[in-house]
Amino acid sequence: MIKTYKDLRIYQQSYKLSIEIHKLTQNYPGYERYELGSQLRRAATSIPLNIAEGYGKKESEADFKRYLKIALGSSNEIEVLLDLSYDLGYIDKTLHNELIEEYTALRKQIYTMIKKWRVSDI
Repeated sequence: MIKTYKDLRIYQQSYKLSIEIHKLTQNYPGYERYELGSQLRRAATSIPLNIAEGYGKKESEADFKRYLKIALGSSNEIEVLLDLSYDLGYIDKTLHNELIEEYTALRKQIYTMIKKWRVSDI
């Protein structure tokens, strides 16, 4: 049973990934921690934040879905930032592929929730 946004699997997964991204970017070169790293952290944090904020407005199906779509967009943004991080040599291919796979799975879950969420579910 879903009682709070913390019960949502997409929130749990996005929060866990956000922590991973924060730890990862601490290893970027100094100047990139404030450029690419900062953008990556903001995008990663945006996902659980938008899921939580949207869930607070869950009585409005359109509002909740709008926040989920923003979270979906941030997940897409992360993929580009991870590609840049790999191409610039800040992360290795294995880590890049693992994170891309995890964010792809998360995007699918968010997309499914956007399609299936109904106010009657609460």
